[in-house]
Amino acid sequence: MLQITGAKSKFCDGIPRRSFLSVGSLALGGISLPQLLRADEENGNQSRHKSVIMVFLPGGPSHLDIWDLKSEAPLEIRGEFQPIQTTTPGYHLCEHLPRLAQNLDRFTIIRSLVGAKNEHASELCLSGFGYFQSRVRHQPCLGAAVSYLQGPVDKSVPPSISMVYHTNNNWRDPGRAGFVGAAHKPFQPNDEGKADMVLQMSRSRLRDRSQLLKSVDRLQRAVETSDVVQSVDAYTAQALHMLTSNKLLEALDISKEAPETIARYGKGNNDPVDDGSPMNNEDFLIARRLVEAGARCVSISFGRWDTHSCRKAGDLAYKNNFAQLREYLPRLEQCLLALTQDLKDRGLEKDVAVVVWGEMGRTPRINANGGRDHWPQVSGCILAGGGFDHGQVLGSTTRLGESAKDHPIHYQNVFATLYQHLGIDVSNVKIPDFNGRPQYLLQHRETISDLG
Repeated sequence: MLQITGAKSKFCDGIPRRSFLSVGSLALGGISLPQLLRADEENGNQSRHKSVIMVFLPGGPSHLDIWDLKSEAPLEIRGEFQPIQTTTPGYHLCEHLPRLAQNLDRFTIIRSLVGAKNEHASELCLSGFGYFQSRVRHQPCLGAAVSYLQGPVDKSVPPSISMVYHTNNNWRDPGRAGFVGAAHKPFQPNDEGKADMVLQMSRSRLRDRSQLLKSVDRLQRAVETSDVVQSVDAYTAQALHMLTSNKLLEALDISKEAPETIARYGKGNNDPVDDGSPMNNEDFLIARRLVEAGARCVSISFGRWDTHSCRKAGDLAYKNNFAQLREYLPRLEQCLLALTQDLKDRGLEKDVAVVVWGEMGRTPRINANGGRDHWPQVSGCILAGGGFDHGQVLGSTTRLGESAKDHPIHYQNVFATLYQHLGIDVSNVKIPDFNGRPQYLLQHRETISDLG
């Protein structure tokens, strides 16, 4: 809690002077903003920064039906979808991704991703470690580690921002701070539990711009006309600047975008997909606005990809694997193409790396309910931006898509590459854990050399 007190007189709008600067910790784990700002001073600042946008697909998308189709396999393996040729010679994608297939020069597909656990949890896609490993190690997510090592680019914008939706299962974790300390926990602008904070309102409340701007402007005027700031240290004064700046609020407001840009991303909604995340297309646009405003790492979640069956479970009626993917894949394709085109148009395609993945693959054999079950043996991901050498397909799987056949790439190798893009060499960097013992951020610290 950051609390600055003064005399008990009131401002003209009736707000008590003693309480008007009593604010929360901006979802940074209960640690005051001045601590975050001290870290910024210690670690330096750069005007032009590198960023990562992490797109988490909760549940684990089916590799066999998206980027690793097995058209020559028996029907119970290959499923219902047909492969289509891409701009990469000899490589095919699912028929429900036609625009992605024709723009594969913007992307890299990894088909031989290993290191998954049979766990439904977001940690693997946010830190490189599974749920239980992450808890035991107190492993920080990428955003928290970057916040610790590099601090904010702009004091008005947290370096790590998570828009991973809260759900009723392990997919809800927005990213752990771990042993880098709670001050570096990702900021959550959709934290409804603290809706009284201007910068911690739900997405629906954030859309009420007129009321929000009145609140921000009122606090800003109060700070400027009072003498309480003179009695606090420089870090607390910077914290006040962050709270009273409109920069983060502006970045969250897509109404500032051209209508054609918004239309390119498409309309999403905030309704959860079964027990997973909503499919809010606008989150991709907000993510771009946030990294452009100064965030180093932005993570979002999109939909529910745990495509077991079409059976009714409780109050939830699940469609089968193929019915779901027919609906989800075009929406994901639209968002990815809009984001990558946006980054290119704004000169950010080398500065911002994008990764899209889930926490596991799906079984090669289709089950009796028309779905595919958990398959941690192999999965895959999509990469974009980052100045990487794209238009590639890395690795392959066995004939039935059961395991990596060649060029296995660990989730943590992808993380090592993302850290490298951000200017962090994980082979040399160590951070003290809670016991003061230096810890590497990853166990698999080799980068993916194919990406250049």
